[in-house]
Amino acid sequence: MLSQQELKQSVAAAAVEYVLPLLGADVVLGVGTGSTADLFIDALAPHRGRFKGAVASSERSAARLAGHGIEVFDLNEVRGMPVYVDGADEIDAGLNMIKGGGGALTREKIVASVAERFVCIVDESKLVEQLGAFPLPVEVIPMARASVARRLEGMGGRPQLRSGFVTDNGCQILDVSGLRIAAPAAMEAELNNVPGVVTCGLFALAGADVALLATQQSVRELRRPS
Repeated sequence: MLSQQELKQSVAAAAVEYVLPLLGADVVLGVGTGSTADLFIDALAPHRGRFKGAVASSERSAARLAGHGIEVFDLNEVRGMPVYVDGADEIDAGLNMIKGGGGALTREKIVASVAERFVCIVDESKLVEQLGAFPLPVEVIPMARASVARRLEGMGGRPQLRSGFVTDNGCQILDVSGLRIAAPAAMEAELNNVPGVVTCGLFALAGADVALLATQQSVRELRRPS
């Protein structure tokens, strides 16, 4: 039986095969953050001469890309990208996701918004019937931490400050357990409108376009329902 690490490696390799036909001298890729994204960067490195560079969703990924000799661009320098590749903490059959376990949810959402398609790379343990077993990360401006927490409690959530953690944007994260996320897009819109919330870790208003799902048998490709 393949370990979770081996599943992550197989889906990272599949993601590289997916993006290879999209590469070209002027192409800039969007690259996410996390353990599976790290493996994607490593697998992409041998092909660095086939594309211009990448935009990273975190300082961590930027450092890993640069370490492999891949040029890292500021998003403000880039007009568009054919693809953004990233993992997820949970994903459902509609390709709605919870992201932000690594704390890069805001930059991930921004970089993904510029790409023509979002390719989510996950192992089969991340596929769920309904989002919410994984605590939902909510990035908050520090002065609003308590007021946002009260709003989240009013929605039935149990917010917990991520101790000792500051995002690349200088903000804090509340990890919210206990939420019933039956309508991910509606909840995303509601949470993002709470004063003091930078963004929440729901990716449903703009979910993944394609998911590459590593199973014990193979890597399956799932597409967002039209």
